Amino acid sequence: MEPEMLRTARLELSAPRGEDVDAIHAACQDAAIQRFTTVPSPYLPTDAESFVELAATWWAEGSQATWAIRLDRRLVGMIGLAHLPGGGPELGYWIAADVRGRGVATEAARAVIDWGFSPERPAVQRIEWRAVVGNVGSARVARSLGFRYEGLLRQAHCNSLGRADLWIGGLLRDDDPQPVSWPIDV
Repeated sequence: MEPEMLRTARLELSAPRGEDVDAIHAACQDAAIQRFTTVPSPYLPTDAESFVELAATWWAEGSQATWAIRLDRRLVGMIGLAHLPGGGPELGYWIAADVRGRGVATEAARAVIDWGFSPERPAVQRIEWRAVVGNVGSARVARSLGFRYEGLLRQAHCNSLGRADLWIGGLLRDDDPQPVSWPIDV
């Protein structure tokens, strides 16, 4: 599948490109991104180069849709839907430290969810969200988008820093996307 560009009121979401490598590398030096995602730690310039190449491969295969989040033409994060062929993809994102708390993740995620649930992708009936326990910012974004909290996956997250428990939530195609209460404090 060909990469698609998405636009919101403030953001442009487009496939990561070679000129993004330095910005990706810089953002991924953040300890929170290394703790809460599966990026390597330490995160090297070659990791950013490989990621851009992989994102292009994923688009071509149709296995994942990955977008660079751009605010005022500056890369400020990444967002994507992994595991597309199964019809129940997982939403994942990271946001650069200097723009967190400004609604960027929520705005980008709404666009990606709309893309995932569009009529062109009838097989997508559910989108999952997962976050390392303690990643309250990500949980607040998911809750605001209407994701329902579904439980705890013990030691399900594994990255170069070790294993951790994950929160999991789901959003169905015909769910009301309004926030609902969760049994955890976020």
